[in-house]
Amino acid sequence: MADTLSALRSLMASHSPPLDALVVPSEDYHQSEYVSARDKRREFVSGFTGSAGLALITKNEARLWTDGRYFFQATQQLSDQWLLMRMGEDPAVDVWMADNLPEGSAIGIDPWCVSIDTAQKWERAFVKKQQKLVQTSTNLVDEVWKSQPPPEINPVVIHPLEYAGRSVADKLKDVRKKLVQVKVHSIIISALDEVCWLYNIRGTDVAYSPVVHAFAIVTLNSAFFYVDKRKVSSEVNSYLETNGIEVRDYKAVSSDVSLLASNELKPSIQAKGTETETAGNGTIKAEESNNDLIWADPGYCCYALYSSLNPDKVLLQQSPLALAKALKNPVELEGLKNAHIRDGAAVVQYHVWLDKQMQEMYGASGFFLEEETDKKKHSQTAKLTEVTASDKLEGFRASKENFRGLSFPTISSVGPNAAIIHYSPEAETCAELDPDRIYLFDSGAQYLDGTTDITRTVHFGKPSAHEKACYTAVLKGHIALGNARFPNGTNGHALDFLARVPLWKYGLDYRHGTGHGIGSYLNVHEGPHLISFRPRNVPLEDSMTVTDEPGYYEDGNFGIRLENVLIIKKADTKFNFGDKVFLQFEHITWAPYQRKLIDVSLLTPEELEWLNTYHSKCRSILDSYLDESEKAWLKKATEPISV
Repeated sequence: MADTLSALRSLMASHSPPLDALVVPSEDYHQSEYVSARDKRREFVSGFTGSAGLALITKNEARLWTDGRYFFQATQQLSDQWLLMRMGEDPAVDVWMADNLPEGSAIGIDPWCVSIDTAQKWERAFVKKQQKLVQTSTNLVDEVWKSQPPPEINPVVIHPLEYAGRSVADKLKDVRKKLVQVKVHSIIISALDEVCWLYNIRGTDVAYSPVVHAFAIVTLNSAFFYVDKRKVSSEVNSYLETNGIEVRDYKAVSSDVSLLASNELKPSIQAKGTETETAGNGTIKAEESNNDLIWADPGYCCYALYSSLNPDKVLLQQSPLALAKALKNPVELEGLKNAHIRDGAAVVQYHVWLDKQMQEMYGASGFFLEEETDKKKHSQTAKLTEVTASDKLEGFRASKENFRGLSFPTISSVGPNAAIIHYSPEAETCAELDPDRIYLFDSGAQYLDGTTDITRTVHFGKPSAHEKACYTAVLKGHIALGNARFPNGTNGHALDFLARVPLWKYGLDYRHGTGHGIGSYLNVHEGPHLISFRPRNVPLEDSMTVTDEPGYYEDGNFGIRLENVLIIKKADTKFNFGDKVFLQFEHITWAPYQRKLIDVSLLTPEELEWLNTYHSKCRSILDSYLDESEKAWLKKATEPISV
């Protein structure tokens, strides 16, 4: 680590102009949350493996910023060469740089890895001390990373209409209508999931996310797909051309954006879906349009591409595809429901297997009984670890129809590791399962018809009264949010408190958001909406998906989280005040909550009724996917609870 920092500082000193600081973000050229092995530059320089964070290297310091999900993990992974900056508690990176770097400092960035929003925010902060943002011509980390993985050449795959639910032609037509509506002639699409959703394609360029490293440009009369052409088969090329999409080399996006800025980007094939309601002759030619603006999403379009444009000719606004993708069509909704049923069956099978293993290998009382562990029965030869357990869970999922892989690295965590919100176990260092400690597993899968994400927390020994109280408070918040009814136009920030109130009663809380959108065989974390203590003015709408995942974590002791995926739908209310239309949630995740971790005396009659109804649905929905012994286990796990 010290050698890496030394090498980077040497490059910073020899750069023209010399750099006083170098920013190494987590993101790739598309501002992705999860990135390919080749793009894990921040992880390489810092040793911190969390999915979110930013490294800042100065002449004599190295600091890493990350959010509350990773505070504990970062303290464990960072060497003494690094200082941890806690987002939300310590000064933000732009504030720290502006206040602590010398006047006139040059701060280096790879403009391909920084969004327009971020770069402009930093530039505003730098004004008071005449500091400047310097775009490096190459990525300095790449120059010192001798073992950097090579780019992977993975094939682009067509996502069939039977799963996508809408044709490319329909989606392009909607995009072009939006371009006309906001008076722009084109849009640059950078987010990987948006490119894949729009063109009904998928890939394997990023682990856990079925996306392709690609850009797209859509104009009023053309559409382009920028990708390493080695990934595109003749079949896929023909499919794209049939839909009026021209395939160009990935690196050509830079020069083509410059051509777009001068209105000289010309297609060599005729685009489909160029008809709009405003064009009587069916096609709007760019030269006939009076609109000279280009649309770029400031949160996802990189600063390198923006720098090729005239700032006065750019509409900086969230991509219209973000909301369009979040509003699931009926085929996607049905696919998500079916995927979650199969996934629920896999999770139940894992419960059954794990329950048996913990009893046989560790003398645990098991999932149902609340007794002290029989230490004499502990096998001295066999061992179950966080990784071997999660591998078994993946195996159950892999046996299900349409399985394509996991949707994120499984968080399989026992005892104090469960207190690390986004813990990632490694085979060499992970913990052995312990029947006397809480076990939390947060996991999900990619299926052709949907993406899943579920968390359950269990105990195979005798949980303490405190653990029960905390689990029950989390469960109460989980139920409260899932049962909410709210007027159309309500954002997730307005609902977030519902999941926290039962914890607040005890002076407890958690440092992460409560819900995120889920892709349709796409990213497991999908916007633009969320449910969080952090404000985001995006209303929750009918046909969106969102998770419900409150938690509680005690460093060095245990962690608890419960998570289901919900679909937002119209509520059948007796009244409709102000003709607003009211919305509610529908659970589509199916797996039992552990009875012995619940302090039933803390539940209201309404909460108890909800729990029993949910468990009854689990039995009926999953029954046909289980064998007789698994059915018997699930029946016992979902027996009605009474006070």
